[in-house]
Amino acid sequence: MSADPSFRRAERAERPRRVALVVTLILFLVLIGGAVLALTWGVGYYRTCTGRAEGEQRPVAFTVEEGATGQQVVDALHEEGVIPCGGIVGGFLLRGTGEADRIRSGEYELTTGMTLEQAIRVLTTPPPEVPTVRLVIPEGYRLTQIAEAAHRSLGIPTTRFLDATEEDRWSLTPYLPEKARSLEGFLFPKSYEFVKDRVDARTVVRQMLDQFRIEAEDLPFERAKQLKMTPYQVVIVASMIEEEARVDRDRRLIAGVIYNRLRIGMTLGIDATLLYDDPTPDGQLSSSDLGSNSPYNTRVHPGLPPTPIASPGAKSLLAALTPADTDFLFYVLCGADGHHKFAETEQEHIRNVHDCLG
Repeated sequence: MSADPSFRRAERAERPRRVALVVTLILFLVLIGGAVLALTWGVGYYRTCTGRAEGEQRPVAFTVEEGATGQQVVDALHEEGVIPCGGIVGGFLLRGTGEADRIRSGEYELTTGMTLEQAIRVLTTPPPEVPTVRLVIPEGYRLTQIAEAAHRSLGIPTTRFLDATEEDRWSLTPYLPEKARSLEGFLFPKSYEFVKDRVDARTVVRQMLDQFRIEAEDLPFERAKQLKMTPYQVVIVASMIEEEARVDRDRRLIAGVIYNRLRIGMTLGIDATLLYDDPTPDGQLSSSDLGSNSPYNTRVHPGLPPTPIASPGAKSLLAALTPADTDFLFYVLCGADGHHKFAETEQEHIRNVHDCLG
């Protein structure tokens, strides 16, 4: 007895559906298994990325450049072996810390085998404040005054400071000749800050000399040859301008007077030079002082004094390099504002003295 043809047709139609169902079930199980595997791997990778990098810990000198992004920092940390993960995952984890914008540029000491959190904590922590001390040196201070200021502000004995300036190893080419008697005029007047526990006389002297070089490089010292002067002689002139000028507009005029007198062989007659080597150091010049044979007595000896007489600032150095084009040979302090009156002749100068000093 044969089967009903309609039944056989139904059975044949049902078979593909069963096959499709089985295939679908298999695919579903595969997807579920893949998802489970992916989830398991993802959890493991996450744990790896939030843990420590593997291997032996070793020091790493790490630099964060100015303007570096958080992603760049994370990638660099990973490349150096500091943290275990970089790339997308590392960037994602960094954003999760909320510290990406607080990473500070600079140089750091890290190690391999750190967690991302540990490394970022170092890169976002400000360095501890270092106690500092300030030393303020006004324009026109001489070495002895600078030594006294260093003693007051830094606690350095004045004799130790002055001894440090007399060491024969200081160099400041081309401004300071090797055979110069002292560093007078070359400890640049400025406000300085030093690490409190690391300051000593040599450190202060070195920094002040370095500052002179920095300032001098911005000035037209090439003009010294046009003035028929050496750089050292320019500093001597600048030191006299610093002591003589009271207002800025007089600096270049005073420089012009000095160069005019030097050119014709006329004594400079600047009493500030003799006060630097005062025979009777009381801050006053007596008639006997004015007749002193001191090499700093520019009333008696033509030409420049042997050394600078003070530390000139940038304005006086510039005036010494760019004197006013003038025929003036005389000047006298005049008026409460500290300006000078200038004259070409002695007769005119005498009138100015009478007008200004009575």
